[in-house]
Amino acid sequence: MRKPINAPATPADCAVELTTNIAGLKKFAGALVRWQKKHGRHDLPWQKTRDPYRIWLSEIMLQQTQVQTVIPYYHRFLERFPTVSALATAPLSDVLALWAGLGYYARARNLHACAQVIVNKHQAHFPDNSVQLAELPGIGRSTAAAISAFAFGQRAAILDGNVKRVLCRVFGITGIPTATAVDRQLWQLAETLLPSKDVEAYTQGLMDLGATCCTRTKAQCDRCPMVDFCEAYQTDRVSELPHRKTRPTLPVRSSQVWLIRDDSHVWLERRQACGIWGGLLSLPDADSVELPRNAQKLDTRQVRHKFTHFELQAEVTRYRIRATESPTARNPHRELDAYPLTEAEDLALPTPWRKLLVAET
Repeated sequence: MRKPINAPATPADCAVELTTNIAGLKKFAGALVRWQKKHGRHDLPWQKTRDPYRIWLSEIMLQQTQVQTVIPYYHRFLERFPTVSALATAPLSDVLALWAGLGYYARARNLHACAQVIVNKHQAHFPDNSVQLAELPGIGRSTAAAISAFAFGQRAAILDGNVKRVLCRVFGITGIPTATAVDRQLWQLAETLLPSKDVEAYTQGLMDLGATCCTRTKAQCDRCPMVDFCEAYQTDRVSELPHRKTRPTLPVRSSQVWLIRDDSHVWLERRQACGIWGGLLSLPDADSVELPRNAQKLDTRQVRHKFTHFELQAEVTRYRIRATESPTARNPHRELDAYPLTEAEDLALPTPWRKLLVAET
C-alpha cells in the first residue's frame, strides 16, 4: 500500500535516506541477535546481572580498554567497593590507587564523582532511563544506553567505536566517524536498527561483533553474520572502512623529575586533581623539591611514555638519602611524603613511575 502524500516519515524511511542497503536494514537486528545467542560472549563477570552498579562499573572500565585488561581491575574494585555507597564514601586517593595502571584517569575521577551524585541526589539508586543516566558525570549517551539496556531492559541505541566500525562496514558509511555529520548519520542509523525485542542480546551482540569478529585489523568476515549483505565485504573495502583520520606526529613534552629514596622509602608528590595524572602520586618535579645536603646522586635515566595526544620524555635523576633526612617541598602547598617502596605496586601511581619504583625494590 502506498504511503499517503505528506505522511510523517517513519524510522525506516529515515534510514533509507542514510543507506541503500535495504537488505541490511531488514536483516541486521535479527541476524545479530541469533549470532549473539549462539556465538557471542556469555561468561564475562559483569553479565547475567541486572545490578546497575556492576554494569556501570564495567562499562566505564571498558571505555578504550580491552576486556582481558579490565577483568582483574573489575574484581578488585568490587572487593573493595561492593556497592555504590561504598565507592561514594571512599577517599578519591583509594579509588585512584585501585585504578592505577588502567589509564585514562579522568574515568576514575568521574566514577567517584558519579557515585557521590547517585548517593546524594538519587538515594543510592541509579536512574532507570538513558536520558537521566547521561546527565551523570562520566556517562555519555552510548554508555547510558548500555546501562539502561542491560540493567533495565530498555530500548536504547549504543554507538561506541566498535559499533561505528560495524555500521560503517555493513552499510558502507564513508567519511571519518568522529566528524559531526557522519556521527549524526551513524546515530540515526543506530536508532533505526534497534529491534522491538531482545534488546539485551542485540546490544551485547553489537559489542561482541566489533570486539571479536569485525575487528579493526584482520576482520574475520567468514564468521560474520552480516557477510551476505555487508557493503564493505561485497565491495572489497573491509580494510578501508571506516575511514581513519591521518594521525599527526605526536608532539614531545620534556620533563625533569627526581626519584628520591632511602633504604626503604621513596618521596612522592600528590598531583592536583586535574589533567592526565590528576590526583595521582608522582615523582616530584626537579624544581619543586629541596634535597638534603648529603643527598647522593646515583644516575640519570630517560623515560618515554606515549599518551593519546603527546609523548612524554622524562629525565629521571635518582638520589639516595639517609633515613634520618628528608627532602622538603619548595611550595608549602605541595603534598610531599615518604612511601614504603614495597607498596609501590599498590600506590596510585602512573604506569611509568610504578615500573621504575617496582624495579627499585
